[in-house]
Amino acid sequence: MSDLPIVYHPDYVAPLPTGHRFPMSKFRQLYELLLRDGVVNLEQFQQPERPPQAWLELIHSPEYVQAYCDGTLDLKAQRRIGLPWSERLAHRTCVAVGGTIMTARLALSHGLACNTAGGTHHAFPTFGSGFCIFNDLAIAARVLQATGLVQKILIVDLDVHQGDGTALIFQADRNVFTFSMHCDINFPGTKQRSDLDVPLPPGMEDDDYLRTLADHLPGLLDDFQPDLILYDAGVDPHLADRLGKLALTDTGLFRREMQVLGTCIAQGYPVACVIGGGYADDLAALVYRHSLLHRAASDVYRQYKL
Repeated sequence: MSDLPIVYHPDYVAPLPTGHRFPMSKFRQLYELLLRDGVVNLEQFQQPERPPQAWLELIHSPEYVQAYCDGTLDLKAQRRIGLPWSERLAHRTCVAVGGTIMTARLALSHGLACNTAGGTHHAFPTFGSGFCIFNDLAIAARVLQATGLVQKILIVDLDVHQGDGTALIFQADRNVFTFSMHCDINFPGTKQRSDLDVPLPPGMEDDDYLRTLADHLPGLLDDFQPDLILYDAGVDPHLADRLGKLALTDTGLFRREMQVLGTCIAQGYPVACVIGGGYADDLAALVYRHSLLHRAASDVYRQYKL
């Protein structure tokens, strides 16, 4: 493949009740924007499959997986997730996990690959939380390890909210390093312990944010030397995000993506990207912010002739 591989499935969108605050339609709109702006072409898109249930159970308890997929999860657990159950949503959740697994495999073979969904880092082994049902990052890491494709994985989580589910899942695992750089005063109220947590003060702007990132990422790569990096590129650190509390601009987000991808790829580390969180009343602006990842990845892919 001569161009950056991108993963998308039409089933990334499932219906939600009218007025629900989760911007489900952004996944389809991101796909359309990337094509409309000529960031990618149709041939670059790869379509994932729904993974076998046994792969979900590498991270999540069989009882939780079965209850969610069957629609028998109790209402209290559904409320904690924040998304009302439907058969199509359950299917969408599984397909999106398949998308991150495919993205990780493509990154190993091409050096860099991007999903157009993913980043459900608040999902724990026995329950979901914060719009996250199954933890795609954790499942992808375990699947690749179980199939012998990699041993050491670095998860770089730059969503504005701490990746608490991912942190807990890998707390005792020396082969998966979790790095979360997030707003300190934000969801989740109770933080877990990542291998490296960098809590940020509310209102932090572009330059301070990027300096902080530069203070940590290169050293992490030198020390841990992963076989693969899973990058959660949440855009909710943006100043206009409804759930963010940081103050990055569009330019700051693009610089962040170029900094992360350029730093990792220049040192020879393959990177699989997911889009993470983003919440805004202006859906078009939100979708554009998510597209900055794919724009930066396309630039880096061409620059390094991967």
